[in-house]
Amino acid sequence: MKIVISKSILENILIHAGPFLEKKDTSQITSHVFFDARNSELTLKATDYEIGFTVKTTNVTIHQEGTATANGKKLLDIVKILKEGEIHLEVKNDMLYISQAHSKFKLPTFANTEFPKFPTHENKSRISINSQSLIESLKKITPAIDTNNPKFELNGALIDIKKDIINFASTDTRRLAVVSIANQSESELSIILPKKAIIEIQKLFFNDIELYYDETNLIIISEQYTFFTKLINGKFPEYSRIIPKEVSKQLLLPKALMIESIKQITTISSDLKIIFTPHHISFESLSDDNIEAKTEIEYNTNFAEPFTIAINSRYLLDFLNSIQSSEFIIGLNEGNLPFVLIDNNFKTVVMPIVI
Repeated sequence: MKIVISKSILENILIHAGPFLEKKDTSQITSHVFFDARNSELTLKATDYEIGFTVKTTNVTIHQEGTATANGKKLLDIVKILKEGEIHLEVKNDMLYISQAHSKFKLPTFANTEFPKFPTHENKSRISINSQSLIESLKKITPAIDTNNPKFELNGALIDIKKDIINFASTDTRRLAVVSIANQSESELSIILPKKAIIEIQKLFFNDIELYYDETNLIIISEQYTFFTKLINGKFPEYSRIIPKEVSKQLLLPKALMIESIKQITTISSDLKIIFTPHHISFESLSDDNIEAKTEIEYNTNFAEPFTIAINSRYLLDFLNSIQSSEFIIGLNEGNLPFVLIDNNFKTVVMPIVI
């Protein structure tokens, strides 16, 4: 393989490939990116076995067709320190030579046959979801995905496709986030995507996409990228049973004022009490260190009696930072029962702190 490619294009490709690489063990083939130069097109692949990424570009000059691998992180480090302009890549004697003007580097390569095979979309079922709806929905539920939970299914998010609706759901056992979008589908399907995959999907895809799946993988294809992720094998909790069917109190609240007040309290404590009185909403820190923070806003709640909930501020802020509206709805029952935050098709059910 012998190619010439601009620094900006190669650097951008390698930056996108970074999250897909094995970084702890550089002896693994999955710490390498895979180059395939042929038919006036360069294809680059990266995978850690769990998720994978393919990008193609015709903005390359191919002097000799061929394939190669190289450590993705080291190659990116080299490319970053080079100047703007063309970079030459050439494979000789199982080494990848990187050169620009008087600067020369070389990296060892691995046997191309060792690089993992990627799943293909042929003969797989297709899912019809608008790319913008997919990204917006995943973005809203991402904060509620758990991390390192022994129940593996909670370390991902559910895409639950029904004939008239698609629900996106995630939970860390203290809160549940659900986004619902309209759908017209002949088939029903439930798949669980890992959190890492969901984060990378949000970075890569903005334009028209095609989604394919089987029992093991989800594949997403756009004009520029192909992405795959292994699915989490498990049973997601019955999320619809967690959402309160009725609420005894419902209140429309101002987003900006709520964020400002909550952030004042979080300088002292991440846990706080919110007290709704007929004409005010008060915010107080929950702390064991004799440190106290209080603030309040004037607001007509129409509550006849004071009503108190205690919560982790992060759950509220995650919800508020995910919505575009200037107002949102809170639905309450008793102070020690789950309450629901609502913005159009987005709901977050939160377990309060018992005090």
